[in-house]
Amino acid sequence: MSRNISLVIIFTLCVLGPCAVFAVSGFASITALGRNPSSAPKIFTALVVVLVAAQAISLIAMLIVFQLFSTAN
Repeated sequence: MSRNISLVIIFTLCVLGPCAVFAVSGFASITALGRNPSSAPKIFTALVVVLVAAQAISLIAMLIVFQLFSTAN
């Protein structure tokens, strides 16, 4: 039972981590665009790279947790 609880906690962190990255990067990009609107293409490119990296890391972590759940029984 404690292994399942620890896996649920890990899965929760796998979901909340990228959510925090999305929120912080969105706020930072809007702030940067407010200060310098002419740099929009560079900011957009960096934002997309960060969001894709966060999403990829979260998917890999969730796949690992699913694999651990399948061997828990």
